[in-house]
Amino acid sequence: MSALITMREALADPHLLGSVMPGDTWKAWRALLIAIMGERLDDEERAIFTALTGREVEPMEMVEEFWAVVGRRGGKTRAAAVLATYFGSFVDHSQKLAQGERGVIPFMAASTRQAAVAYGYAAGIFETVPMLAGLVTHKTAETISLSTGVDLEVRPASYRTARGITAVAAIGDEAAFWRSDNSAKPDTEILNAIRPALATTGGPLIVISSPYARRGEVYTNWRRHFGLKGDPLILVAQAPSRTLNPSLPQKVVDRAMERDESSARAEYLAEFRTDIEAFVTREVVEACVSLGVYERAPLSTVQYKAFVDPSGGSADSFTLAIGHLEGTGSKRIAILDAVRETKPPFSPEAVVANYAELLKRYRVSRIVGDRYAGEWPREAFRNHHITYEPSASPKSDLYRDLLPYLNSGEVDLLENDRIVSQIVGLERRTSRSGKDSIDHAPGGHDDVANSVAGVLSTLKTKGSGYRIDAWSIGTGEESNRFWRMRQGG
Repeated sequence: MSALITMREALADPHLLGSVMPGDTWKAWRALLIAIMGERLDDEERAIFTALTGREVEPMEMVEEFWAVVGRRGGKTRAAAVLATYFGSFVDHSQKLAQGERGVIPFMAASTRQAAVAYGYAAGIFETVPMLAGLVTHKTAETISLSTGVDLEVRPASYRTARGITAVAAIGDEAAFWRSDNSAKPDTEILNAIRPALATTGGPLIVISSPYARRGEVYTNWRRHFGLKGDPLILVAQAPSRTLNPSLPQKVVDRAMERDESSARAEYLAEFRTDIEAFVTREVVEACVSLGVYERAPLSTVQYKAFVDPSGGSADSFTLAIGHLEGTGSKRIAILDAVRETKPPFSPEAVVANYAELLKRYRVSRIVGDRYAGEWPREAFRNHHITYEPSASPKSDLYRDLLPYLNSGEVDLLENDRIVSQIVGLERRTSRSGKDSIDHAPGGHDDVANSVAGVLSTLKTKGSGYRIDAWSIGTGEESNRFWRMRQGG
């Protein structure tokens, strides 16, 4: 690719990008954008660059990746839109694209709605700058096609949607908050999928995000590449909101600090949170999974227990987990036999009827469930002759009780990506009072994890009322076990 005009020239010309980031308020961002493109900074700009990146000199060639760890309202989304506009309008990609091939600049975020924010800034630039408006050949709510052969597109952050395109640049918005129920590391998978799409053109990966917990790609790249120790072509900038956006009132930050200092330090001071840690590692959870076992059929000699996490049918999933206890003495294993998840929208009554049928197959007539919606779940299951008892423990305590059994391998899980991902995605938070709580991350889900933790924790802490004299394992998978059991005293 070759630039038709430098970033400095584009930002200085009021007929191009000069009207988008004008005045002293945007001075720091202009210095960063110029440095990203490998252009030389003046002394004042270099001082700003050093303060934001921890590096004494600018790269002097276009970077391969730029990571902006910036507080909320710090202008990072508009800056990303300016970069996308520049690469779509002022860079010639013709030598890197096959005849008839169009380059893509994807705006990726946790949802298409969020990705549309940065896209909207870019659309606004093309609408309000006459010289750029003439480049637009077609525009929809999610795509801007330019006469330069480049399309700016809204895309959800997914490793699937990142494949099969030739990207001339890529924008990842709020990557510290990318979540997936099917992956414990969605940010890693998505970025690994988009990097090959950039390989042909040599375009940059631009990732902007407020910081969150000390894990994930945003934290990892900040730790590895911020400052002098980092790769010269992987540039990381870190700045509080008001450093890059002085127009943000100080009182907004002060009030946020008064309400919740830990949150405000991340949201506005761009500090990674120290009060949030991963609940358990993926390696620990996967060690408890019986590969190839997706469900265990009910056996007449086994007593089963079940836990449900109800839902009204419009927002969260309605989940059910069934399990039993195996073994004697101190080394008893809690076995997960079946898991069900019904995603919204659905009829709660129909789901209860379906789950009741499954419960009867496992001869379960009494279940424990999340304290949800008062009397409704009890009445709904009572209609199917199943007693519903609200859990005496909140889900945070269920997760806490489950942890030592995961670490010691005293639970046996089914092969199910959502079980693993949701358990691994749990976070331990420490409040100012010192009390820990365990819950899903922002934007995440834990409906399946809640039911699984509920049944396994109940089995391990209260027992099943049966003990095993002996069991034999035949050939094949673990689902072919047979047990000989007798009533315990």
